[in-house]
Amino acid sequence: MKLGVFTTLMSDMPFAEACKYFKSIGCDMIEIGCGGYPGNAHADPEKLLNDEKAFREFMATIKDNGLEVSALSCHGNPVHPQKELAEMYDKTIRNTILLAEKMGLHQINTFSGCPGDCPDSKYPNWVTCPWPEDFLAILDWQWNEVLIPYWKKTVEFAKAHGVNKIAFELHPGFCVYNTDSLKKIREAVGPELGANFDPSHLVWQGMDPVKVINEIGDAIFHVHAKDARIDKYNTATTGVLDTKSYGDIKNRSWLFRTVGYGNDEAYWRDIISALKTNGYDYAISIEHEDALMSKTEGLEKAADFLKPLLIAETAGEMWWA
Repeated sequence: MKLGVFTTLMSDMPFAEACKYFKSIGCDMIEIGCGGYPGNAHADPEKLLNDEKAFREFMATIKDNGLEVSALSCHGNPVHPQKELAEMYDKTIRNTILLAEKMGLHQINTFSGCPGDCPDSKYPNWVTCPWPEDFLAILDWQWNEVLIPYWKKTVEFAKAHGVNKIAFELHPGFCVYNTDSLKKIREAVGPELGANFDPSHLVWQGMDPVKVINEIGDAIFHVHAKDARIDKYNTATTGVLDTKSYGDIKNRSWLFRTVGYGNDEAYWRDIISALKTNGYDYAISIEHEDALMSKTEGLEKAADFLKPLLIAETAGEMWWA
């Protein structure tokens, strides 16, 4: 395993300066935003695909700082009911795939997306209950008429360009958000779709990250190191389906936290061990979205917390057995 970081945290910093900083705090891998919600401050695919000088400088910056790229990320909603938005996110995903091919990478990270409830919708409709039966009709249409056809087509494009891993964050608000929905999309489309495993989104939903790791196993393509803290008092009165602003820290049911501030070291040791047990030996990429800490303090605390926990070497022969 290698310590990584999602570089969008430092989007206001020049790429070369950001890479130097990430290396200085112990990161070995970087996950780079290429558009969509993360933006493309450090890697604009259209520019890097068409400007060879800029591409060479980009690759040299990564190499000169002793870093590897774990994935290119382009989180968006490519099945958005507003056609122009869907086309924008789809173009970003395709350009990110082409950039990954040019870089020799085999995976990207994104969201599954969420359609509306019919062809004339204006906004996405995320269904969370089976009754009244209208909701099941919406789900049937979303999956069979929109989501599955889109990802079948996109996976074929990705495979044709050397990208065989598309990792979805299991995030509420999108069709693929938990264990069952990930299994459903893989069964319908193929093993090229998997998870960018982020424990914070599972904690928020009341799920057990270790149990999920054991359930989806080799479908985990990438890992985000981000924590969440459930406020038991606010949750006791409002539940976890909380739409208050992330800035309303005092009154929210849960908050994203820097690793170690949502759950303790033993909790994260169990996550790391479960990942290793299930064959994951890749990036543990810090995504810092802790509203109580500055960018640098939150990132550096996360790096210091995780470094002793990562399992970096192969176990080798069981000499004692």
